[in-house]
Amino acid sequence: MNQRVLSERARRVIPGGVNSGQRNVPGLGDLVIAKAGGARFRDRDGREYVDYHAAFGPPLLGHNDPDVSAAVAEAGRTVDLCGVGVTEDEVELAEALTELVPSVEQVLLTSTGSEATFHALRVARAATGRRLVVKFQGCYHGWHDAVSLNVISAPDRVGGKDPISAGILPEVLDATLVLPFNSAEAVRQAFAEHGADIAAVIVEPVPHNVGCLLPEQEFLRTLREECTRAGSVLVFDEVITGFRHHLGGWQAISGITPDLTTMGKAIANGYPVGAIGGRADLMDLFSSRPGGPAFFAGTYNGHPAVVAAALATLRKLQSEPVHEHVFRLGERIRTGLSGIFSSLGVPSLVTGYGSVFVEYFMDGPARTYDDLLRNDASMFIGYRRRLLEHGIFELPLNLKRSHVSYAHTDADVDHLLEAAALAASAQLATGADLDLSGASTMGGTR
Repeated sequence: MNQRVLSERARRVIPGGVNSGQRNVPGLGDLVIAKAGGARFRDRDGREYVDYHAAFGPPLLGHNDPDVSAAVAEAGRTVDLCGVGVTEDEVELAEALTELVPSVEQVLLTSTGSEATFHALRVARAATGRRLVVKFQGCYHGWHDAVSLNVISAPDRVGGKDPISAGILPEVLDATLVLPFNSAEAVRQAFAEHGADIAAVIVEPVPHNVGCLLPEQEFLRTLREECTRAGSVLVFDEVITGFRHHLGGWQAISGITPDLTTMGKAIANGYPVGAIGGRADLMDLFSSRPGGPAFFAGTYNGHPAVVAAALATLRKLQSEPVHEHVFRLGERIRTGLSGIFSSLGVPSLVTGYGSVFVEYFMDGPARTYDDLLRNDASMFIGYRRRLLEHGIFELPLNLKRSHVSYAHTDADVDHLLEAAALAASAQLATGADLDLSGASTMGGTR
């Protein structure tokens, strides 16, 4: 059965035909995935793509890594979800996370990164008795109401409240302050005005949900200083930066230690797991400890399959030259793409970190979200749609980053660079503006 028929069946029983709003991509409405392995996936009609999207980044080792798959299969033969007590593997995973991530003295497992950030804000409010949360324009911290605003905002919505969903109570939005990323001055001003009522500051240390805005050290240092001074909880959302950029997350790179850290499926090469960890006095407030006032529960927390996947992933990241390999390929890609776009006379800024790259079609710099409003979205989307014609998959949604995995090779990079030159040239030759309806996700709802 071809994928058009399957996608039509899907749309009859699944709203939009997909199980996440991030998967409903213009031009790919009939995409049905049939197989994935290593650095590639294949659709139901037999077309194969070198995958640089990589499910928004978690499979750092590549799809269906054999060591991870073997560990999951073994867990299925020996233990199952029992919903009581703890398994030895859960203990080993918690020990590994406390050893690797500087801020983590104790840790709890969740099923998703969104759950982890939800619990981080809940326990911060429980600890401080305060109301306000600070987030930053361009950062995404999951689907829950307190942080579901001001991610990929239209120009006229920057500077105000820009919820990404209907159905959020206004009083919940009123309890969230939105500041510009990389502005130490804005942080100091917010604390001067509201410090006594700020429960938490939550930040992606690198806002990868809008591509890649690299943080300035003064900005991160100011977050730490102001939170310490005011008694607020500093939360690093390392769902993306954790493990892909460093085994200790961006906090190990920057030397700035938050009070709480949230992590996601990169722990387990894409298996559904998240975690929240941090200072023991804060973690002890969760009800997993009898008497803890901040309720914490989840039937799938610590599921044996995902814990086995996480342990296998961390072992491989520690024992093999994964980061060395993906960082080298990432640098090859960024350098190569910059040269290609320059030779074509295309205004561009190819940026990223380590294994992450993104091609903004604009002149630099890219410090804040406001800078990204200059990106030529038509060129960005058109270029990526043309990459598909050459068997290269970079997600054709505005501002989305791309990723290198341990399974990618130098030959894959050669293929990407050859395809990039052809795709960019072809898009330039058409000179046509695209219909960009639906090509920018996580924008506000009016």
